Amino acid sequence: MSRETAAWLNQNTLIGFTDKRGTAWHYRASEQGTEPNHYPGAVPVADVHRRLFAWDAVSVPMGADMSGLLDSPGAWKVLQGRQVILRSDTGADLGVFRDGYEIHNFGPWLLEGVADLLDGELSIGSAGLLKGGAQAWVSVEVPDTITTPEGVQFRPNLLACTSHDGSLATTFKRVVTNVVCDNTMAAGLAEAGQQYKIKHSRYSPRRIHDMRTALDIVHTVADDFAAEVQALCSTTVTDRAWSAFLEAHLPIVDVTGRALTGRTTERQELTRLWNSDNRVSPWRNTAWGVMQAVNTYAHHHAIVRNASRAERNMTNAVTGKVDTLDQTTARTLTKVLTSV
Repeated sequence: MSRETAAWLNQNTLIGFTDKRGTAWHYRASEQGTEPNHYPGAVPVADVHRRLFAWDAVSVPMGADMSGLLDSPGAWKVLQGRQVILRSDTGADLGVFRDGYEIHNFGPWLLEGVADLLDGELSIGSAGLLKGGAQAWVSVEVPDTITTPEGVQFRPNLLACTSHDGSLATTFKRVVTNVVCDNTMAAGLAEAGQQYKIKHSRYSPRRIHDMRTALDIVHTVADDFAAEVQALCSTTVTDRAWSAFLEAHLPIVDVTGRALTGRTTERQELTRLWNSDNRVSPWRNTAWGVMQAVNTYAHHHAIVRNASRAERNMTNAVTGKVDTLDQTTARTLTKVLTSV
C-alpha cells in the first residue's frame, strides 16, 4: 500500500472543477477530514496556501553521533558541506544534500509564481503533496472543457511541480487532462512538449522572476493539442497495423516466464480497450485510438507496486513518465505505419 493512504490523498490534494470532470479516483467521503478536498469550481489560492503550503522546508546542519568513537559520551560532530532538509511543522526528514542545494519552497515557487497568471481564463484546477510533502504540484487550467470535432474532450493545463528530496527540478510544463478517462497526457504527443526547468542551485533564486515566460506557454496548449488530435484521428490504423503495433510495442520473441505472461496479458487488455472500451473504441482504427489505448492502460490497468494508483499516476505526471510513454507510443506507431 502507498505511503499516500486514502486519508492522505483526500486531505493533502485539492481537486477543482468537479462540476466539469467529476471526482478524482481517490475520493472517499469518509476520509475528507474537516473540509472536503473537492471543489465544484476553481481551487482558491488561499486554500492552497492554508491547507497545503503553510509550512516551509528548512535547512539544518548534518551531524554524526561520535560517542562510539570518542571517550566523551554523546559527542556530536557537524559534517561540513552537508545539510538536512526538514519540514518546519513536523520536523520530518525530506532529504540530505550538499550545501549548494537551494530550497525551492512550494509557496513562492509554485503558488506565488502562478498566481500572477490567474485571471478570468485561468484558475487553479488541482494542487497537492506527495511523498510526505517531499513533492508538490499546482495545476493551472482553463475553466471550460474543450471538445474537438472528433469528440475528444480535454482540459489544457500548466503543471508546476518541484521537490525537496532531489527528485524534481522546479518544472513548468504543458500537459492535458483527457476528460473521458481522467488521464494525464503529454501536450506534445509526437515530440517533446514545451517545459521550463530551474535546478535547485545556488543561482536559482535569480531566475524566479523569469517564470512568467514559462507560465505563458499554457496559452498555447489548446490549439496545439487540438491540431494533434485532428491529425491522429485522420490517420487510419487498420487491424493489420494494430497487430503490428502490438508486436513492436510489446515484443514477445525470445521472451519467457513471467515477462512473457505479463506482456501477453497486457496485449490482451490493450486489445479489449481497442475493441470495446468506450474510453478507446470510439476512435478504433485511428492513431488517436492507439494513443488512447496505451495511455488508458497505463493509468487504469497496469500493475502498481509500492504505491496507490492515484499516487503513481500523479508521480508519473510530475516526473515526465507520462510524456515519455505518449511520445514513445507515437514514435513506435509512426514506424509501424511506414512499414505495413
